[in-house]
Amino acid sequence: MSAASCLRSEDQFLCSICLDVFTDPVTTSCGHNFCKNCITKHWNSNDQYLCPMCKKVFNTRPELHVNTFISEMVSQFRQEAQQKASSSSEQQAAKPGEVPCDVCTGTKLKALKSCLVCLTSYCETHLEPHLTMSGLKRHQLMDPVENLEDRMCMKHDKPLELFCKTDQTCVCMLCSVLDHKTHEFVPLKEEYEGKKAELGKTEAEIQQMIQKRQLKIQEIKHSVDLNKEDADREKAEGVQVFTALKESVERSLNELIETIEEKQRTTEKQAEDFIKELEQEISELKKRSSEVEQLSRSEDYLQLLQNFQPLKEALPTNDWTEVSVHPSYKGTVVRAVAQLEEMFSEEMKKLVEAELKRVQQYAVDVTLDPDTANPALILSDDGKQVNCSNVKKNLPDNPERFSPLPCVLGKQNFSSGKFYFEVQVKGKTKWLLGVVRESINRKGKITLSPQDGYWTICLKSRNAYLACHDTSVELSLKSEPQRVGVFVDYEEGLVSFYDVDAAALIYSFTGYYFTEKLYPFFCPFFNDGGKNSTPLIICPVNQTE
Repeated sequence: MSAASCLRSEDQFLCSICLDVFTDPVTTSCGHNFCKNCITKHWNSNDQYLCPMCKKVFNTRPELHVNTFISEMVSQFRQEAQQKASSSSEQQAAKPGEVPCDVCTGTKLKALKSCLVCLTSYCETHLEPHLTMSGLKRHQLMDPVENLEDRMCMKHDKPLELFCKTDQTCVCMLCSVLDHKTHEFVPLKEEYEGKKAELGKTEAEIQQMIQKRQLKIQEIKHSVDLNKEDADREKAEGVQVFTALKESVERSLNELIETIEEKQRTTEKQAEDFIKELEQEISELKKRSSEVEQLSRSEDYLQLLQNFQPLKEALPTNDWTEVSVHPSYKGTVVRAVAQLEEMFSEEMKKLVEAELKRVQQYAVDVTLDPDTANPALILSDDGKQVNCSNVKKNLPDNPERFSPLPCVLGKQNFSSGKFYFEVQVKGKTKWLLGVVRESINRKGKITLSPQDGYWTICLKSRNAYLACHDTSVELSLKSEPQRVGVFVDYEEGLVSFYDVDAAALIYSFTGYYFTEKLYPFFCPFFNDGGKNSTPLIICPVNQTE
């Protein structure tokens, strides 16, 4: 008999109790066939000796006889099935990580399906009965999985068929009436469908998260590209500026050397002329000396008297006492360096003007937050001006409010990108400006330092400007700022202050790593008897031409 014909008639080898191929088939007196173990267990667990197929009741336990014909057919069927499995290609053998067939006795082939009723995984050949036999078709098949015994209740040795919604666990039928009888149950399939729907939503959320992160990657890559463009532009501008400065320095050096050498040549020429003239006078004096010596030896009265006066008058009359050749080079280098410094200042001003124009493009509209203002502060209705009075208002001491330092924050906060705002400080004798992180201490004694979340500069007293660190840095400014620009680059960790009118950089905090929201910070200081009553004014930004 061929394997094909065997498989076509295999439903006659199916035990109606276990729904599997007969093992030790026996026949009852009513003519029906069962596995010997199956019918024995069936009768042992029931009060009556009943045929599971025709329901015939036997008064006494029937004597079971082995069905030799069925046994031979089953043996041949198993042999043919095994031969078919053995003839399969070795490439179908289960690989590491794949579920093997539980029925294969030789080479374990890759399982195609697992049966939740039989708790067995089947390859293509051994799965055939479940696809063709009417009894086995009712079994629940699924994609192959390992450890099918885990799908049995460990306590009752029954299939896990229900889901306990109360305990959020899978249970068997006996669990539902014994251990979980007051709980809410649903079939596994129903809970599966619900959880599958949730997984669908979760998958959608995951996909959305993936898309957001992919967009963030694109954003970061775009930022990197922009950063490269900025870096290339800055390098080009730097090369251009420093090349010009280098050429100016070299030109100034050449001019300095030429000036000194020209002065040296002039001095040497002057010295040569002096020496030549002196040598001529020496020659003349030697001649006169000879004449004087000769005349002094003369005993001719008349000759000596006649030649004495002309000889004396012929002597050189130049006074060389004050003549010198000591040229002064002092101040030459200083003057040259001063010219360079002036040129550098002009170039620096141009650079700062360009930088100021660039950062002003990031201007934001800042208004004062009254919930953070010290009770002594007076805020304008538009939230753009603040000064300090001598009287404190009765305000709730909420955690956001500064006390006792007369400070106030802007309503706006920033956690990325760049921003810029300007504040008029004209007419004030003391002021404090900058940005702060959200978690700063606002009560009691406050340390104004970046480590404590403050990036600020201040006018402490007339012409005493400071950058606030643990140890404050004194600032040397050429002019008193009337309007101060504050620029922040969050990602770069940069806070810069500008004298807007003078187009000068006052100070920069660099190399910081911001992790919190940053708020604009203002402190007009106390009134000081009216001497410091002028308000700080947040000004609209007028970009320089």
